[in-house]
Amino acid sequence: MRILVNGNWQEHGGALSVAELIGKLALDERRLAVELNEKILPRAKYGQTPLADQDRLEIVTLVGGG
Repeated sequence: MRILVNGNWQEHGGALSVAELIGKLALDERRLAVELNEKILPRAKYGQTPLADQDRLEIVTLVGGG
């Protein structure tokens, strides 16, 4: 499966959910926002949302500080 993540194409074998992709990328899902095919995806749906070939994701990491 080929998906676009933050402007870069990635190849992944087999079925993959948004939560599984986040885990593969070693990101903390509590500190990010995900847009899937130009729609904001609620965090509660990350594990239930399968990715498909040619999907487009934007993953934004939240950073705190002052």
